[in-house]
Amino acid sequence: MMPTSDDIIEHAADFLRRISPEGRAAARRRRERRQAAFRRIARRLVLASVVILGAALATGLIIGPIGINGLLAVILAMVLAWAAILMWSRSPEPTPERLATSDLAQLPAQTEDWLEKQRPALPAPAQRQLDALALSLEAIGPQLAALDPRQPEAIEARRLIGDELPELVRGYQRVPPSLRRQPMNGGPSPDKQLAEGLGTIGEEIARMNARLADGDLKALATQNRFLEIKYKGDGEMGEG
Repeated sequence: MMPTSDDIIEHAADFLRRISPEGRAAARRRRERRQAAFRRIARRLVLASVVILGAALATGLIIGPIGINGLLAVILAMVLAWAAILMWSRSPEPTPERLATSDLAQLPAQTEDWLEKQRPALPAPAQRQLDALALSLEAIGPQLAALDPRQPEAIEARRLIGDELPELVRGYQRVPPSLRRQPMNGGPSPDKQLAEGLGTIGEEIARMNARLADGDLKALATQNRFLEIKYKGDGEMGEG
């Protein structure tokens, strides 16, 4: 079967995304998160194994040889412990419903993961925008983690990232594929509306990040001024 022009465009867009700085950075972050999750699980498995083997060894030293039945019990305990750890360590798939109630500190990363899963269903321009959005979400993550969830800035961020962004993408996905490139009622096509919406949200996330950073910068400047007055001022007075 010969590839269509749409297939060629999609493959080209995917290639450009992989070699773009934003695409490489997004792939690196996802790889680092997977590696960190693997290391956490591996540590838990090793710890559980050490505890079970230590208990078996202690039992053998105090009571006597555990025998074949005891060895089978140890193996069964390890298998059950590993199964429980693997099941408990599995992160639930991000969904718009889960994003709406997600912990604020985890919201940017979970939203990025959800967007990545929607990528194949989006047009090529929107796919490239997702990489820029991923960078903005990564940048604002530490800022949101430091916020009280009850603060107006936190509520605004949750609404934008956990509600309005997923709803924009889902609204586009509800449009029949055959109509997505066609202008609607004299206005822009759904493809263009999606691109414009993602651009608007990306700009708002950047502005929000700048506002939060401005508060931190002002607090740092105030603290620095306090230290200058307290210590440099005292030194100058002492010299006089």
